Parts: sequence; structure tokens; C-alpha cells
Amino acid sequence: MKPSVQEIKEIRLAHGGGGTLSQRLLHELIIPVLGNPLLNTLDDSVLLPDPGSRLAFTTDSFVVQPLFFPGGDIGRLAVCGTVNDLAMAGAVPKYISLGMILEEGFPVADLKTVIGSVRAAAEEAGVLVVAGDTKVVEKGKADGIFINTAGIGMVPANKTVSASLAAPGDAVLVSGSLGRHGMAVLSSREGLGIRTAISSDVAPLNHLVFSLMESCEGVHSLRDATRGGLAAVLNEIAVSSGVGIELDERSIPVGEDVQAACDLLGFDPLYVANEGVFAVVMDQREADHAVQILKGFEYGRNAARIGRVSKESPGRVTLRTNLGTCRIIDPLSGEQLPRIC
Repeated sequence: MKPSVQEIKEIRLAHGGGGTLSQRLLHELIIPVLGNPLLNTLDDSVLLPDPGSRLAFTTDSFVVQPLFFPGGDIGRLAVCGTVNDLAMAGAVPKYISLGMILEEGFPVADLKTVIGSVRAAAEEAGVLVVAGDTKVVEKGKADGIFINTAGIGMVPANKTVSASLAAPGDAVLVSGSLGRHGMAVLSSREGLGIRTAISSDVAPLNHLVFSLMESCEGVHSLRDATRGGLAAVLNEIAVSSGVGIELDERSIPVGEDVQAACDLLGFDPLYVANEGVFAVVMDQREADHAVQILKGFEYGRNAARIGRVSKESPGRVTLRTNLGTCRIIDPLSGEQLPRIC
């Protein structure tokens, strides 16, 4: 009798060959964890029900190193990253696909952990994994596992948000403390000798966004502050809308542990990646109410109003520092912290 997936400790090239081991990997490890009526058909394409509304569609790839870090792993990161991209378009996420490229020799125990994280994150976000694919490459051709996802969400007919819709007088909000994901990943890198208790903030944000959009009519722009951090996404909004954005450093939430780690390593928290934080640009008349809505969620408890949109200096982000000086927050040049998502 041939060994089952559970008895095999490492991924073999044959697991990606389309034969018996491929079928066992699918039916003994993946389907029992992620299975649902749409996925279980195992057709080459899934037939989705007619949504009766506008669709949002996104795709992303995840190559984080290390694969497991404080607060999460590549599986949770892949689901949350895709869900959050849909939410930033004002969409209600519904379906995602899961494509995995596995390296020969990858431990099956680690794969089971990743698949379990995918399921837990999908259940938390309220989405279904409805399609997928698995390939295996030779040892040395990948960092254990790469994941590609695509996501589909439904956009309410009366809701439109875009980086191009920020207007002078708008308020700028942030949903949580900055820099936790980037610092958590960095502290887990072998050979760096960094020891901190910082955990990643990786989380699905769609429930926060849905509540915000339902309660406030004046939400103009949403962006999750991933690669390049808050600085990158606010520069994108400033350029797209042709406005200036003015921030107040005293109002920007940064945990003491993250600030200490950034000071030690020479990082600016404004540029450090997050996976559970998003920026909001909205009508200033609703801003304080919006902050209270966000604070009602676990992932929004550190939400804050941090700045305003101006007609001055279009395309530029500036920061009023704790010392009362003003500095320009330029777009990120190069890669400050590689392989964080």
C-alpha cells in the first residue's frame, strides 16, 4: 500500500505531477480543510452564482520570508492581503482562489499548518476558497512555498471609493498602530539577533470597512498600508487626487515597542509595512464619528485622526513633527524591508 500524505513528511516532485500523489495531496490534505460545495466540484473553472451587482477583482502573490512569524504565517497573510485589497475598493469579499508553488522537500507538517491558517482566516473574513492549483518545483527553486491568490467581491451600487477622490478639507484617518507587521517579520529573520515581543497585525479588515461605509456617506479614499507603509499610500492618494496631505506626528499611533525597534534599526514607522492597518480620507464632518466606529472593532482600537487634505502643495505629503518643524514625506525610494508579503 502506498503511503498517505500524512505519512509522507516532505513534498516530492511527484506531488505536482498530476498522478496518484497529487490526488492524495488534494483529497487527503487540502479538500478536508478547505472544502465547500463550490470547490468540491474540482472542475477546471468554478461557476459562481450571479451576484446582481458590480464586481471587484484582485490578484496578489506572497513570498514572505520567514514563512512563519509572530502573529501569523504566509497562509493567513495571503487570505488577509486579498480580502483587504477588495475591501479597499469598497467591496464585500466573497470568493478567493489559492495557488501554491511548493518546493521539493517542503515539510508536509508545515503545509498542513499553512492550509489551516488559510481556512481560519477565510472563515474570519467570511469568504470561500473556491478554486486552486498546486505545483511542485525542484529543491532550491523556491523558498519553501509561494502563494498566489485572486479575489472577487461585490460592490454596492451606491458606493464608490478611489485614490482620486480626496478633496481639500477632507480628514485623514488611520485604523491602527503602524509598523507591527514589518517589525515582526524583521525580528524573525535568522542571523539578525533581534529579540522583540512584537507580533504582526495581519488581519482581515473587511468588517471594519463595511461598518464604516454603512455608517458614513463621506468616505472618499481607502488604502491598506502594506509595502511602503502609510507614507507610500498617502503619496499615492495625494498624486492621484492632485492634493496635498498634511499630517500631525503627535496624532499618528505607533506602539512604544515598534518605535524602539525602529529607532534601534534606523527605520521610520511611516514607511514600515502593515497588514492590518488602512488609511481613510473622508469628509471631515464625519471623521470623529468614523474613528469611534473603527475603535469598536478589535483591529481598529488604535484608530486615530492624523491629518487633513489641503489644496496647497498638490501631490505632496508633509508632516508637522513633534518639534514643531515640517518635513516632506517623500515616496519610498528602493525597498526598505524586503520580502514582507
